[in-house]
Amino acid sequence: MAEDFYQILGVPRGAADAEIKKAYRKLARKYHPDVNPNNKSAEEKFKQISAAFEVLSDPKKRKLYDEFGEDAQKIGFDEKKAETLRAYRAAGRSGAGMPFGEGQQVDLGDLFGDLFGRGDGGGFDFGLGADEGMGASGPMRGEDITARVQLSLNEAVTGTERVLSVTRPGRCPTCNGAGVRGPVTTCPTCNGTGRVRRGGGRLSFAVTCPTCQGTGKAAKPCETCGGTGRVEETVRLTVKIPPGVQTGSKVRLAGQGAAGIRGGPPGDLYIETEVLPHPLVRREGNDLMLDLPVTVPEAMFGSEVRVPTFSGDVTVKIPPGSQTGRKMRLKGRGVPSLKGNGKGDLYLTLQVMVPDSSNPDARAGAEKMQRAYARDVRSEVRL
Repeated sequence: MAEDFYQILGVPRGAADAEIKKAYRKLARKYHPDVNPNNKSAEEKFKQISAAFEVLSDPKKRKLYDEFGEDAQKIGFDEKKAETLRAYRAAGRSGAGMPFGEGQQVDLGDLFGDLFGRGDGGGFDFGLGADEGMGASGPMRGEDITARVQLSLNEAVTGTERVLSVTRPGRCPTCNGAGVRGPVTTCPTCNGTGRVRRGGGRLSFAVTCPTCQGTGKAAKPCETCGGTGRVEETVRLTVKIPPGVQTGSKVRLAGQGAAGIRGGPPGDLYIETEVLPHPLVRREGNDLMLDLPVTVPEAMFGSEVRVPTFSGDVTVKIPPGSQTGRKMRLKGRGVPSLKGNGKGDLYLTLQVMVPDSSNPDARAGAEKMQRAYARDVRSEVRL
């Protein structure tokens, strides 16, 4: 039986999160491989400490670990599998035809891997033990993989391409993903079904065949991949990022995830985007915000000015008498919708810029302009 995670970290079962973190940091510093070079014992201890902290620092995993102990690991801390395990244990306590006694050990990794990992949804068979639906469970779909890329706001608005280097479980070149080499025959234990039945009475269930590991075939495992049909590989992929993404958006590349196990289909690759802030432009939904500096004459008398946008420069008419803070809308110059239903807008906020006061001409002009005010500009400012 594996050592209890609380014992590994040296904390009580009711320890607070801060206490668990403190214990982990202390032990990690003591047993870290950098502090103990070429010390296999310390390296193994560090792995145990890290595994214990990974579970006890996660509230959901810790809750399941407190309930099921090491069986929680065997079911992958999966809440749906936990519900089945609770029902399984309840059946045992009620004596409803349970094939195991209270003190017997059950290989839950095998049991639940067979119950939830197969494509045909097999698992427990309640009733008289009919053999329907007991197909082999060897091939399994590969895992989905997530890679992250950083984009400028310009790239997020207009779309771009990225060449990514992705390390993933790939198809074994030696066995072409099959996981076996040499002649293949029918497994004598399960007669090719990949599953064997255990238990009896009112409750019986099917598990993965221990001889062929669910393939239904008897053959020598591939020496390159150890029978999984997969080896690690690094590939370069060109990814098209569509216009309109934002931080947290995901772009799916079907079939570019991990290769399937024992010849199963591959998973998908998801590219998650992070959009870096722009020094001048702010994004609000699909709208963009830009502060636009204008001169005093441009604001007083009106003018046409060039304004840069992510889709090219445009000419904007500044109305006469404009003040700082006036907003102007450029329709359709914002961010394209990922759903394809139009674009947002670009909003300009005018910022009237006074000339440098050290310039003699500016000073003389300002003094004349001061006399042009017909009223006190702060007359309505009252608190």
